[in-house]
Amino acid sequence: MYLWHVKNITSDDIFSIGSLQQFEKLTLDIFRFQAANCHIYSDFLTHLGIDVSSVLRLEDIPYLPIEFFKTHQITSSEAQAEITFTSSGTTGTTQSKHPVTDLSVYEQSYSACFQQFYGDIRNYAILALLPSYQEREGSSLIYMIDDLIQSGHSESGYFLYNHNDLAETLNRLKSEKTHTILIGVTYALLDFAESHTVEFPELIVMETGGMKGKRREMIREELHEALCQGFGVPAIHSEYGMTELLSQAYSKGGGLFHAPAWMKISIRNTNDPLELLGSGQTGGINVIDLANLNSCSFIATQDLGKVYPDGSFEILGRFDNSDIRGCNLLIQ
Repeated sequence: MYLWHVKNITSDDIFSIGSLQQFEKLTLDIFRFQAANCHIYSDFLTHLGIDVSSVLRLEDIPYLPIEFFKTHQITSSEAQAEITFTSSGTTGTTQSKHPVTDLSVYEQSYSACFQQFYGDIRNYAILALLPSYQEREGSSLIYMIDDLIQSGHSESGYFLYNHNDLAETLNRLKSEKTHTILIGVTYALLDFAESHTVEFPELIVMETGGMKGKRREMIREELHEALCQGFGVPAIHSEYGMTELLSQAYSKGGGLFHAPAWMKISIRNTNDPLELLGSGQTGGINVIDLANLNSCSFIATQDLGKVYPDGSFEILGRFDNSDIRGCNLLIQ
């Protein structure tokens, strides 16, 4: 097996990336480490006939189909998991599992990412409307929001179904001119907006996506228009994250996402998962997430999207069962 050691790579190296050259060098180092130490990824590369020592560019790195997190233990560390994050899934489906052997890396990741896009967490009241996530175990989103709430303004907190309390809190924070973020699962934000009138133009409303089977699915433009009217805000923010990743990308409106410096999005051909597409073309979303240092940093997701020349990207939907045929062939 091609041997590589990660002893010289630290989380500080990841979260202090300041140039594309730094990102590329660190990415190739982590690729070589995971090719040797993440057994599932190593087997995947062997199956593809990849000579690890010949991978010298980011474009040559293969991405592990995200479905492997449902069927295998994805880890590149011999340490025991401090926590295992699980996906929500629906009844009858297999959950993804992401064992995290060093929680401090996740904590550094979401803290640095929030700081980059929004500033000092201590300046914000974080209000959370996340009933579907709170009602199960193992949510990486809830772990992050717990920490942000504890670090934020004293009015920060969860509002499960107590919409009247949420409305009162929003009005109070508005009158106090407190920077406020309301993060919620899509259907819960809509439910609240339909039952309460809030005019809070400075409020940041952030949706995490998904109706969780509670309401009909809506296209982004329709959804954001309804939420803008319901909360009296000019734009709707969004968070792009998942169980299998330890980093998040954020959109501050219009569905256009930006990733932190240690995360990179590329687009693959839906018919040939090893072919990368150029900017502006629609295909499957691949993610490099260097925060996944101790699992796998190279993930082929089931999301469809496109990337633009400045590195921003948008999510256009998800593969259906026939669309993921290419990835399934690789798994088999």
